[in-house]
Amino acid sequence: MIDTTTLWIVIIGLGLGSFFLRFMFTGLVGNRIMPEWLLRHLRYTAVAVLPALVAPQVLWPSATGGTPDPARMAAAAVTLAVGLLTKNVLAAIIAGAATLYGLLYLLG
Repeated sequence: MIDTTTLWIVIIGLGLGSFFLRFMFTGLVGNRIMPEWLLRHLRYTAVAVLPALVAPQVLWPSATGGTPDPARMAAAAVTLAVGLLTKNVLAAIIAGAATLYGLLYLLG
């Protein structure tokens, strides 16, 4: 187990680091005009974050000990297909969740 003092130092350090990373954009750069090339790259940040968070949980889920699971793979495929076909984020999330829970129920 980690020492209580070390834990609080890490928590405070991460909090300050997170604050200063956000402050760089809102406090220091917030009232300045950013170059067009930077704005073009920042548009893709939100699109890249979600797959980066989801991919490890689909490919190496901790629930199965890190082995790929057909239910999670199918749910990811259905979510992607519904999202591409309907262009509706909520429909894609609902379809993926229904597929995941349905296959987990059926496959045991």
